[in-house]
Amino acid sequence: MALKITDECINCDVCEPACPNQAISMGPEFYVIDPARCTECVGHFDEPQCAMLCPVACIPKDPAHVEDRETLMQKYLRLSAA
Repeated sequence: MALKITDECINCDVCEPACPNQAISMGPEFYVIDPARCTECVGHFDEPQCAMLCPVACIPKDPAHVEDRETLMQKYLRLSAA
């Protein structure tokens, strides 16, 4: 399951550089996560770095992009090979 950033985001700039997959970018009003690049840090860290560092806890799992750990690992491997 990919993560998403809610409209509670304060644009603090902490999450973007923490993402090992470059899945986070500035959207029209606040940061957004590209679900095609988000692996919840599987393959890099034990827990999602963006959610861990977020000072306002606005990065939940995205129910629109449900993926199990194996699928996230496959995505990680595909992104690493690119």
